[in-house]
Amino acid sequence: MAAKQTNHKGSYRDKLTTVDESGKRVWIFARKPKGSFYNKRQVLAYFILAAFYIFPWIKYKGEQFLMFNILERKFVLFGTIFWPQDFHLIVLSFITMILFIILFTIIFGRLFCGWVCPQTLFMEFVFRRIEYLIEGDAPAQRRLAKQPWNFEKIWKKTVKQILFYAIAFYSGFTFLAYIIGVDELLAIVHEGIAAHLGGFIGLLIFSGVFYFVFAFFREQVCTIACPYGRLQSVLIDPKTLIVAYDFKRGEPRGPISNPENGDCTNCNMCVQVCPTGIDIRNGTQLECINCTACIDACNSTMKKVNKPKGLIRYDSEEGIEKGEHHLFSTRTIFYSVVLSALLIFVAFLFYQRGDSETVILRARGTLYQEMGDSLSNIYNYQVVNKSREPIDVVYKVETVPGRVKNIGGNIVVKKGEIAKGTFLVIVPRSALKQSKTPIVIGIYHNGVRKEGYKTMFVAPNNLDK
Repeated sequence: MAAKQTNHKGSYRDKLTTVDESGKRVWIFARKPKGSFYNKRQVLAYFILAAFYIFPWIKYKGEQFLMFNILERKFVLFGTIFWPQDFHLIVLSFITMILFIILFTIIFGRLFCGWVCPQTLFMEFVFRRIEYLIEGDAPAQRRLAKQPWNFEKIWKKTVKQILFYAIAFYSGFTFLAYIIGVDELLAIVHEGIAAHLGGFIGLLIFSGVFYFVFAFFREQVCTIACPYGRLQSVLIDPKTLIVAYDFKRGEPRGPISNPENGDCTNCNMCVQVCPTGIDIRNGTQLECINCTACIDACNSTMKKVNKPKGLIRYDSEEGIEKGEHHLFSTRTIFYSVVLSALLIFVAFLFYQRGDSETVILRARGTLYQEMGDSLSNIYNYQVVNKSREPIDVVYKVETVPGRVKNIGGNIVVKKGEIAKGTFLVIVPRSALKQSKTPIVIGIYHNGVRKEGYKTMFVAPNNLDK
C-alpha cells in the first residue's frame, strides 16, 4: 500500500521521522489525542495498569497470585505453582504465545501494540499525561523546550522528572515483586539495604531502566529496540486489518473550497497527534503502533467540514482498493480455528497437570531375589511434589498378594522437591503363576490413593520348583 500512497509532493520519506538530515534525534511533541477510540483505549489501559500494580499483593492459598521467580525457577500463575518439573508446560505456553502473536498479527496487524503493549500504556496514559498536566499540550511543550533556562522551565522540568522517577521507582518495585516475590521485597524494606544488598541493587536497576525508557528513550523503543515492528513487515498482507488512510477518497489533498480536491484537507492533525511522528497518509510504516490517535484526529476534522468519518480507519489494503473489507474470510476463520485449537490444547495440558508425578522402574540389570517362600524385585522410584505442602508417600501392591518394603525409611517429599529411592516388592511364590506377572502398585499421598502404576514382576521360569 505504501507504494501507492505517496504524499502530496510526490515524494516518499526514506528515513525515520525521529532523525533529522544530520542524523540527530528529533524529539516528538505529540498533541493530546481525544476521541472515541482514545476513550476506549484509556479505559482498557487503566484496567491493565491497575491489574499490574495490584496482582503482586493478592495471595491465593498462601501463594502470590502471579509470580515469575526465574532465580528459583518457581512460577505461580493465578495461584497455581509451577516448579522446574513443569518446564515443558512453560516452554509449550511460550511457543503457543509466539504462534498466537504471528497468527494474530497476520489477521489484525499491530492491534496489540496500540491497545495493550506495556510500552504504549505507560507512555501514553501515564508519563505523557503527566507531561500534558505540567507542560501543557504540544505547542506549549515546544515553546518550553526552546526558551532559556528560566524559573518556569526549571521548576516544570524538575517536577516532571521527579514524578517520572517516582513512578519508575514504584513500577520497578512492582515489577521486582513479580520476580522475587512480595515477601522478599518487603524484607528489603523492613530489614534494611545492608541485609539485602543484591535485591536493592536489582530494584535500582529495574527502576533506572524504567525511568530511562519513558523519560528519554520513549518512542525509540518501538522504532529501534522492539523487534515486533520489523516482524510485522513480513507478517501483514493486503488482507491484514491495519490503521489505514483511504487515499482513493482523500487525494488530492487541499482546501474543501476546491471541488477537485479529495476529502483530506491537509490539516496535518493526524501527524501532530501521532506518538511516533509519522504521516499515516504515506502508508503503513514500521513506526506505526496502530494507536488510533490519527483516526480520532481525522474524524474530528471530517466532522467540522461535514464530511463522512473514516478517511483514516481500521481497514486492509484490499479494503481500501476495493471499497469493502471482509474480516471473516476463509483465511481469518481458518487462523482463528488454529488459534483456538492451540489454546484449548495448552489449557487441557494445564488442566491435566497433577500435584505430583511418580515414575517407578524396575532396577536395571537385576533379577528376582528369593526370600524363603517369597520372591522380591527391586524398583527405583522418583516422586515430584508440585503441591504447596509436603507429602507422605506410601506404595502398596494391589493386584496380587504382596507388600512393599522401603529401603531408607518413610518417603516424605517437601514441596517443590524431588525424592528418589529404592523399594522392594515382595510377593509369595504361591501367588505367581508365570515368570513375568503384570502388577499394579498403588501410590498413596497422605493416606489418599492418587494413582496406580503398572509394572512387571519377574519370577523364575520354573515356579513350582
